[in-house]
Amino acid sequence: MVLKGTIAANHIPINKYTLSITDVASIVFTKVSGIEQEVAGTILPDRTRASGGEPQPFEMTCEVPLHHTTEVALLENWFAGCKDPVATDYRKTGTLAYLNTAGSTVKSYTLDDMWITKMKYPDTDMSNEEGEMAVLEVTFSVDSYSVV
Repeated sequence: MVLKGTIAANHIPINKYTLSITDVASIVFTKVSGIEQEVAGTILPDRTRASGGEPQPFEMTCEVPLHHTTEVALLENWFAGCKDPVATDYRKTGTLAYLNTAGSTVKSYTLDDMWITKMKYPDTDMSNEEGEMAVLEVTFSVDSYSVV
């Protein structure tokens, strides 16, 4: 019996995750948007909808602190390979793992054919007296995902 208000052993807090990318050194992303994939529908002659069958590629937005200069340089180099002339290895495979409070993987997804479509450097504002951390926002296109 679980008592009300207690946290189950396999509880997944939103701040316990890892995103690793094959052939890219370890990067600590401080924020990762969730996986949101959609199956396109089609409207039939009788005005009902039916599944188009194939899921659409989706985007994920991730943040890395701008002062992590090695990681930022890694992402900038990868992004350079996504532009013309496109590098042969610009598409990578990622793994997004959700961890429980003890640090063990509870759920893990393989992200197929991910590549950088956009990099957004932080807005600046001298009136911001709190000195929020400057982050680089990176948008990835992902063709599909699968459960590991």
